[in-house]
Amino acid sequence: MTTTTSRYIDPLTDYGFKRLFGSEPDKDIMIDFLNALFEGEKVIADISYSPTEYSGEDAKEKKVLFDLTCTGADGEKFIIEMQRADQEFFRDRCVFYMSRLISGQLPKGTSNWDVPLKEVYLIGIMEFQFNNINSNYLHNIALMNKETGKVFYKGMGYKFLELPNFDKKKHELVTHLDKWFYLLKNLSRLDKIPDFLDKRVFQKVFKIAEMSKMTKEERELYHSDVKAKSDWNAGIRYAEKKAEEKGRLQEKLEMARKMLADGEPIAKIVKYTELSAEEIKKL
Repeated sequence: MTTTTSRYIDPLTDYGFKRLFGSEPDKDIMIDFLNALFEGEKVIADISYSPTEYSGEDAKEKKVLFDLTCTGADGEKFIIEMQRADQEFFRDRCVFYMSRLISGQLPKGTSNWDVPLKEVYLIGIMEFQFNNINSNYLHNIALMNKETGKVFYKGMGYKFLELPNFDKKKHELVTHLDKWFYLLKNLSRLDKIPDFLDKRVFQKVFKIAEMSKMTKEERELYHSDVKAKSDWNAGIRYAEKKAEEKGRLQEKLEMARKMLADGEPIAKIVKYTELSAEEIKKL
């Protein structure tokens, strides 16, 4: 649980993530993170940050607001999204974001296909579980042939980091990406830099994340974001609790209806369902 008395900021807050990963002077942090994530699939030599608001070619098109976007040295685009909780149309939004950056590469009224599209990738850092995928903590999703399993188009892809599924302990960390996962999940709970995070980029992250190095205004912004995250999580837990209570009530009512249909006495139904006699008589 994130607290405002931690030595280091929580990178899973909007403010914390953008402070650590969204600064042009410290872009080597994002470059290192991306290279760890792509694991040799591609090598990112440099990036530049792009505007987070994208309006599209037509004024009637819906505006989109990304958490972070950056462009690689070869023109490839990276969308980085932080997502606290699952949403019914989260996948739809990811596809829509991707399509915007792809379609925007061809100017309106142009039909010239002599130039290939620039690569586009969406990276989702999630504090929830994809219940219908699997228990992996990293999902690499690409456009592929379902019969052969071969990638049909290499110029686009999704990478989802499912943080709740990452439960490796310190002695189990093997890859550089493992260490990034560990840092994202545990930074705000640490009180010093662990020996296994001795690489320069991690030392830089800890330096930027240290609360004592922030100005009063920066701390206020961060604490406000922490509170917003706490309120959000509390709201989600309350909604889940109410849904669970409603589900139990429906089960009791259904049981009461069946017992009434079987001619059971009210007193017995009260005993087994814990409903009141008044509630049962209304059925």
